Amino acid sequence: MKGFSKVIFLSLMTSLAALLFVGCSSSKETDTIRVAEVTRSIFYAPQYVAISEGFFEEEGIEIDLTTTWGGDTTMTTLLANGADVALVGAETSIYVYAQGANDPPINFAALTQTDGTFLVSREPIENFDWDMLRGSTFLGQRKGGMPQMVGEHVLRKHGINPQNDLNLIQNIDFGNIPSAFASGTGQFVQLFEPTATQFELEGLGHIVASFGAESGTVPYTGFMAKQSYIEKNGDVLERFTRALYKAQQWVQSSSTEEIAKSIQPFFSDTDMEVIKSVVENYKSQGSYATSPRIKEEAWENLHIIMDQAGELPMHVNYQDLVNTDIADKVTK
Repeated sequence: MKGFSKVIFLSLMTSLAALLFVGCSSSKETDTIRVAEVTRSIFYAPQYVAISEGFFEEEGIEIDLTTTWGGDTTMTTLLANGADVALVGAETSIYVYAQGANDPPINFAALTQTDGTFLVSREPIENFDWDMLRGSTFLGQRKGGMPQMVGEHVLRKHGINPQNDLNLIQNIDFGNIPSAFASGTGQFVQLFEPTATQFELEGLGHIVASFGAESGTVPYTGFMAKQSYIEKNGDVLERFTRALYKAQQWVQSSSTEEIAKSIQPFFSDTDMEVIKSVVENYKSQGSYATSPRIKEEAWENLHIIMDQAGELPMHVNYQDLVNTDIADKVTK
């Protein structure tokens, strides 16, 4: 009987240990967040770093990343519950709010804090001056989008009226702008990277100025989620934002080469030297946000830019569409 009791005891202890092991191993659950990004861009390097360097994984987050190609498509995906979080320009949240959305998208984390486009000329210019655009044909970005609104803002800053002082073309689809310039349309064009750098390497154009360096701080691209999702998933978004903040700090302290190597898997068709050049351009002008907190002065600057472009449907208070609680928690 004693031997039999000992066997039962050992069996029970083994079973208990197994249960404890299972409990411990599953105590940290992994939450999947579906992220819809407006485009695939080196401009968003900290997001890809957070994935490749395992910062999301450390926080128990698995990212299901989809590129939805365009602000309208990205916002529609978020509102239709096709994504939990959208990476898109903050201006889209203002457009939706102005339409009376019952469950508006709320901006909770910044990713980029300047414009990401560059002014490219067809001919090389040694001593560029913005006044050289007067009377030229300027191939701008899509009307109503942040790139075009910032582009017009910078032109006005330099005393150029976009509608009167040059021939402004802004009716070409985003994806066709580079090919339109390459085929001979325009003397100047507003381009994102890596296209601007690739044009230089191929002799198709020459980078003469940065709209990001001229625009001032704006909530250019960031993460937003519907208000109801934030209310139900505050802890998950806190861990998401903590991972993002780790990546932002990592980008800030790492070399251009280290950053390029980290994000290269997301840009397998882009030459490594081009990736490094683009990262250096964005990092040197402070385009990558160093904190997820969206600043109120940046929010107000966004309103000024939109209002000047005639695209501001209404002024929306910072507190109405920006959640700072999550960013404050992870940065303290």
